[in-house]
Amino acid sequence: MASIAFVFKVLCVSFLFIFVASRPTIRPKMFNVQRHGSKPDGKTDNANVFTSIWSRACKRKNGSSKIYVPKGTFYLSGVEFVGPCKNPIEFVIDGTLLAPANPSDIKQDTWINFRYINNLSISGSGTLDGQGKQSWPLNDCHKNPNCPKLAMTMGFAFVNNSNIKDITSLNSKMGHFNFFSVHYFNITGVSITAPGDSPNTDGIKMGSCSNMHISNTNIGTGDDCIAILSGTTNLDISNVKCGPGHGISVGSLGKNKDEKAVKNLTVRDVIFNGTSDGIRIKTWESSASKILVSNFVYENIQMIDVGKPINIDQKYCPHPPCEHEQKGESHVQIQDLKLKNIYGTSKNKVAMNLQCSKSFPCKNVELIDINIKNNGLEDSSSIAVCENVDGSVSGKMVPQHCIN
Repeated sequence: MASIAFVFKVLCVSFLFIFVASRPTIRPKMFNVQRHGSKPDGKTDNANVFTSIWSRACKRKNGSSKIYVPKGTFYLSGVEFVGPCKNPIEFVIDGTLLAPANPSDIKQDTWINFRYINNLSISGSGTLDGQGKQSWPLNDCHKNPNCPKLAMTMGFAFVNNSNIKDITSLNSKMGHFNFFSVHYFNITGVSITAPGDSPNTDGIKMGSCSNMHISNTNIGTGDDCIAILSGTTNLDISNVKCGPGHGISVGSLGKNKDEKAVKNLTVRDVIFNGTSDGIRIKTWESSASKILVSNFVYENIQMIDVGKPINIDQKYCPHPPCEHEQKGESHVQIQDLKLKNIYGTSKNKVAMNLQCSKSFPCKNVELIDINIKNNGLEDSSSIAVCENVDGSVSGKMVPQHCIN
């Protein structure tokens, strides 16, 4: 009887396996933009077709949706993809999405914008071509109050549990990728490119975001490779190549009221090549808000001919004279900062600048194995400059540290 029961059990398990294995897999509903009327001629405006397809994909209730952009050049004047959606959406771009060359032809802040969406996946071998060359000479807002508002390439607002993979962003008019109130988002394998002299073309910019991961990404642009703004927490950056550009920047912070803390940042296995800055934290003097910058780890960072490899600047003022200069020190508190295994070459003699606030000195700054030599025309020795810094030092230290 026992052997009969065993055979019966084996047969039941086998039939169950065959039944499960034979069930058809539910594939996502495919929306090929070209088959739905989009024209890959680089001239016809496909914005209405794209938004119509999005609406259909977003409203579909049974199973996921897949929007596919095949090879070819699809001109878009500007699009907004808005949720919430009934199902996960995969957006695969193998062709080129082409922005208007004339910046005034984009009637919104962001050329391609995603809002109020969960479970969005963007991938493909395609390119977002911002055609920014005509716009860059107009980017003079620091001296021209009537400057035109230029659009960023792609934006995400209130987008959660999502990702972007392998896409190329080329020649944005302003920033390439902008994130606001985005949570649990992965960026991997992305390529971001604009000339080193293209103004305000930040690679990845984020504010009020949490639990984001950026990895295996190449960024060369005319501003910050990555800009981390107010309210961003739990950010992990790894295996990123940055250059040209202004480095990975936290801030600027403290200029406006109601700014939020920035905390729990990890930057590891990153290469800065020919950038103006590498590791950078910038806060305004006489801050309008009192906020905390804390729990930062920078580890295994290579500097190749970087202007300011390590730069904490709590007297930030990009276009002097600044009205805050006579109003006192920064109220942004920087603390619990670890710099470990930072090595390479600096263009300038000052390889490490730690210029902290007198009113709120930097606390618990930990330096471990720093080796940055001067690669300029002067002798190869480099120096560190410190103001109002408390912390500890261990391991090899080039330049000689100046921490209390």
